[in-house]
Amino acid sequence: MKEKRIRVLIAKPGLDGHDRGAKVICRALRDAGNEVIYTGLRRTPEEIVHAAVQEDVDVIGLSILSGAHNVLFPKIMHLMKEKGITETRVIAGGIIPEKDIPKLKSIGIEKVFLPGSSTKEIVSWIQENIRSKAER
Repeated sequence: MKEKRIRVLIAKPGLDGHDRGAKVICRALRDAGNEVIYTGLRRTPEEIVHAAVQEDVDVIGLSILSGAHNVLFPKIMHLMKEKGITETRVIAGGIIPEKDIPKLKSIGIEKVFLPGSSTKEIVSWIQENIRSKAER
């Protein structure tokens, strides 16, 4: 039986207008055999959660450079919980101070990739830690 591809949603929450890094991650994930959905810039938490539901993704990757992670990420996690989205995993990357990582992990963000993380590292983490819903 053919292995199902992991479905990844890459999202840019808030007013952050820089997405070159997110697009690089999208391409690396796609080239590694994943199905990738990119939300585009300036998405609200509601839009991100709605897209995750509509696309039936296995993992959401939040990319942020604006410094609003302590406001936007908890909103996203709250909406996911409110809607009963329990199987979709969440990771994050961007400009996130190391001191904020424990708080983000406590709300359910599983992994935080900081500046300097390679695409290979991100792809490997997803391949090693995420299974498609069809495989579960």
